[in-house]
Amino acid sequence: MGIQIHLEVPMNKIAFVLILPFLLIFVSAPVYADDFQDGVDATVRGDYRTDFEKVKLRAEQGNAGAQCLVGNSYESGAEVPRNYKEAVKWWRLSAEQDNAEAQLNLGRMYRQGNGVPQDYEEVVKWFRKPAEQGDAFAQYYLGLMYAEGKGVPRDYVQAHKWFNISEANEDKLGHDNRNNIEKRMTSEQVAEAQRLAREWMRKHRKD
Repeated sequence: MGIQIHLEVPMNKIAFVLILPFLLIFVSAPVYADDFQDGVDATVRGDYRTDFEKVKLRAEQGNAGAQCLVGNSYESGAEVPRNYKEAVKWWRLSAEQDNAEAQLNLGRMYRQGNGVPQDYEEVVKWFRKPAEQGDAFAQYYLGLMYAEGKGVPRDYVQAHKWFNISEANEDKLGHDNRNNIEKRMTSEQVAEAQRLAREWMRKHRKD
């Protein structure tokens, strides 16, 4: 069984876009209480366009979470017509503020060539940022890039390391691909990859 390529948007993140996406933006900001209630009322009515416009207003004010959600909407085409270039624009603004989901999504777009020219070095750059922040999906994708040798020299030790870390964060594909790639490695390489994974997890352990 070969390395599995899995680059769909995670379903939990799609649901986040479609089901009250403004909640996390407005709930922590009492000054926007009226906007929040308007957004709730709009969603109950099924008026997702009103919902989107309120999120976009927050995005234009520089809110990284809102910028990411606007990008999600432009990719999914749920609230507005699908527009990959607009998705990339908003994700980049959010990613530059260290939003891990936006960084992951930007990496996907560079890998797929949607809204930007395909560029594997940019893929690795943007996957690495959320991977280092502990995002299991990004850790899996970064391992995949090392396994394929795209954007970085092929390195099964690094691929195994990132798959292992991804599995530790409960990503099943990390588990499956770690086991698959072990068949291409020597026992010494596996031991080194395991050592590197343990070292990374110890350094990034959350108390």
